[in-house]
Amino acid sequence: MAEHVFALIDCNSFYCSCERVFRPDLMRTPIVVLSNNDGCVISRSPEAKALGIRMGEPWFKIRKAYAAAGGVAFSSNYALYGDISERVMTVIEGLVPKLEVYSIDEAFAELTGIQSDLVRLGREIRSQVLASTGIPTGVGIASTKTLAKLANYAAKRWQKQTGGVVDLTDSQRRDKLLRAVAVNEVWGIGRQLTERLGAMGIRTAWQLAQADAWTLRKKFSVVLEKTARELQGTACLELDSVAPPKQEICCSRMFGERQEDLPTIREAVATYAARACEKLRAQGSVCRKVRVSIRTGMFNPDELKFAKGMLCELPYPTDDTRLITQAALAGLDEVYRPGFSYAKAEVLLMDLCGRGEFTDDLFAASQPAASEKVMAVLDSVNAKWGRGTLRPGIVPASPEWGMRRELLSQSFTTRVDQLWKVSAR
Repeated sequence: MAEHVFALIDCNSFYCSCERVFRPDLMRTPIVVLSNNDGCVISRSPEAKALGIRMGEPWFKIRKAYAAAGGVAFSSNYALYGDISERVMTVIEGLVPKLEVYSIDEAFAELTGIQSDLVRLGREIRSQVLASTGIPTGVGIASTKTLAKLANYAAKRWQKQTGGVVDLTDSQRRDKLLRAVAVNEVWGIGRQLTERLGAMGIRTAWQLAQADAWTLRKKFSVVLEKTARELQGTACLELDSVAPPKQEICCSRMFGERQEDLPTIREAVATYAARACEKLRAQGSVCRKVRVSIRTGMFNPDELKFAKGMLCELPYPTDDTRLITQAALAGLDEVYRPGFSYAKAEVLLMDLCGRGEFTDDLFAASQPAASEKVMAVLDSVNAKWGRGTLRPGIVPASPEWGMRRELLSQSFTTRVDQLWKVSAR
């Protein structure tokens, strides 16, 4: 059997790159993208990194100095990023035999058995994605997924020398990189694990690869054992062409402003429940329990603190937005207390299973067929005409409690009224 060959294609500073696609005037300008409610930095362009902007930096602390340095900030525009991500993945899928979309901005490809020059193929992928979507990428190629991740890191870390593509299928090149890279750059090695490994004298990827795998398993976990074996070139992780269904589905947001009135919070909970149900149906699951919770801000010493949640049982496993929303609102009515300024609400769908996978007694109720038909119509209309075209009556089109996104760019690819306008001269 041929040795596995994987490629990891990762978009560079993806959210910032998406904003630049429609703002070519910002090609050399420092850019950051902010989290929900414009709270903190979640994406940085290389120019912003050069200014010393750190990931997770609170926006209110840096906004004046950042603006003085000529930087530009954007509120997170997830509709735009999601659409461009789909376009990127579609381009890659047409160039490789098999693809696993790992996250919104990266994907693993199976290259096993390809006889052509792998570096040339990597450059072709980069070129096609850039030409078709405007998004720059890095490509790492290796015999395992962990090594492909490390190759991708090297491709972007030393982009001028590598041209954005690194192939580690050659063992000498692989070992040279492992000796040069700190252990914390290895996929899955976080800060605490780095400290524990450092206490054992393991400070580089090479030292981790040379460590005894069984000892790592006993002292740490089977996951770290597999990581070490993958660094040695033994593939322990296969390509997953289909993402496994989630065991829980959560939808939560911080409010744009503190909310005190129950009717307004009910609107928010109903909105979150409807969104969670969309995700539930998209993966073909039903749920048996719903947990709803609300809380105040937890860090202002002058603000009264309150947080409470409630688990709501459903009469039968369901994916019906109406039934799940009704249960979530009933739970909210129980946990709500007047006199507090609420900052966040959350709806969590729990105890999920696939349709037809649950087992109940002979006389237990099950979701009516009519309910499935109604939800199918709801989803098909919203898929064709846009999310929220059909929605529960309690869900507002433009909520006053919505997230604060003062620096939001246009939805250039997902809304007809915000398409890019080009004038001919």
